[in-house]
Amino acid sequence: MNEFDFLKSEEIEPDTLRHIRLFFYFVPIFGFFPAVWTLYRRAGGRQERALSRFVIKLSVGWLLLYGLMGASAMNAESVPLPVLLAASFMTSGYFGLNLFLMVQLWRRKAISLPIVGKVGKLF
Repeated sequence: MNEFDFLKSEEIEPDTLRHIRLFFYFVPIFGFFPAVWTLYRRAGGRQERALSRFVIKLSVGWLLLYGLMGASAMNAESVPLPVLLAASFMTSGYFGLNLFLMVQLWRRKAISLPIVGKVGKLF
């Protein structure tokens, strides 16, 4: 008996595989790439594509704001510390939000945010 027999895909339920795939979307920074790949291949259901679009918007928004804050800190005539501090708080918020969404997904709750609303009825 092989030690990796538990990894056979026919023994893992399709819903469990989908759940694991969705979990990877919320990995900060790196989850962007599986989300883009899902949209590029037009794979998954409607809810999975909606979640992929949400993750891409969240990642690009964070990267854009982080880049703008870094550029403004470098060009600031006064002390750039407050801008860099704000950028670090924003990055911490991005990572915390992804962690919160991972926990929501793990608990099989609806993925929703107060301003954005429900991303899609996943479970």
